[in-house]
Amino acid sequence: MYAQTSNSNIKVGDVFVIGEVENNNYEHIDFPRANFIIKKGGLANYNIIKGEKVQIKSIKEKENGDFVATIELASKKRFFNSHKYVKVNINEAISQKELLVN
Repeated sequence: MYAQTSNSNIKVGDVFVIGEVENNNYEHIDFPRANFIIKKGGLANYNIIKGEKVQIKSIKEKENGDFVATIELASKKRFFNSHKYVKVNINEAISQKELLVN
């Protein structure tokens, strides 16, 4: 179920599930800090995003070879009711089980 890690298999439109990490310490998914979520009128509650399906909107390769993807909720709602898109280091997030292959 978690075997999809090579870059050639990951493409725009792929769906993943946000995994659960200890102490809500997401290192590879660039969730906004709580004060930015609150400023935009959202709820800074990480429990509401665990298990949510996300879809890859775009993928870019950085100079160091890492792949950074822009993701959105598959339901087309907003993360924390405030942010439409979030950036993620796709390979690291999958290997650390922050993103799970659907």
